[in-house]
Amino acid sequence: MAKENLKFHQLALVPTHDSLPEFNPHELPEGLDEGLEICSLCHGTGMEIVRGKGARQCECRRMKSYDKLLKAARIPRRYANCEFEGYQKKNLSQGRAFQLSFDLANHYPKVERGLLFMGSVGVGKTHLATSILRLLIEKGATCLFYEFGSLLKEIQSSYSTISQTSEFRVLEPIFDAEVLVLDELGASKPTDWVRDTMMHIINTRYNDKKLTIFTTNYLDARRRDGEETLEDRIGTRLRSRLYEMCQTLIIDGEDYRKNFDKSAKTKS
Repeated sequence: MAKENLKFHQLALVPTHDSLPEFNPHELPEGLDEGLEICSLCHGTGMEIVRGKGARQCECRRMKSYDKLLKAARIPRRYANCEFEGYQKKNLSQGRAFQLSFDLANHYPKVERGLLFMGSVGVGKTHLATSILRLLIEKGATCLFYEFGSLLKEIQSSYSTISQTSEFRVLEPIFDAEVLVLDELGASKPTDWVRDTMMHIINTRYNDKKLTIFTTNYLDARRRDGEETLEDRIGTRLRSRLYEMCQTLIIDGEDYRKNFDKSAKTKS
């Protein structure tokens, strides 16, 4: 290389450790501390020092992770505060459903079957399903909640030429979620497309051995003439899959929402 092409750069002195000022997380440069909250336990490192035991992940990191997973679970605002502590057990069927739901959440991931909550409206099926999700999210599991009719509409919308999503992008989180709640199974009119779509979704999770929790207003036995069963709504093949995927829990009771009307009449 020609001598005239050589470039020499002056090296700057690297300060030694002794010459560096001591870092104080509570003394930030002016303007940088606006809106910035530093954890008093880990000072922003994410690791908390426990005297005599060593280091562990700080509670602030666990809370951030929990909040992120909770948001991703898409639990509707109506059920955002549903927890096991708030579930009122009015009869034996509700007590049994509560206990089995709580056991599933506590024993996860060492569980092989999900739950299928059957019962009329207002008996707490969705409350228990979302209570399970909240407890599993505390364990760090990726969970997802979908009302089945809303999911079908999202899939249908993906077929539009002006849609910014595709069927795959809609279904990918459904397939990937460690635990999925499908609410109101069988509520949509059972057309061939609806049944094929349900089979595709549920069969994929069945083959991948992913834990799935269902709620439905339909039972397996007719209680009166002309009443449809769950099998009538989703088909024989799919009902057969659910027997293996889930333990069936029939919940009896009155519609708790009627109590809101009673309260209003009492106040008036």
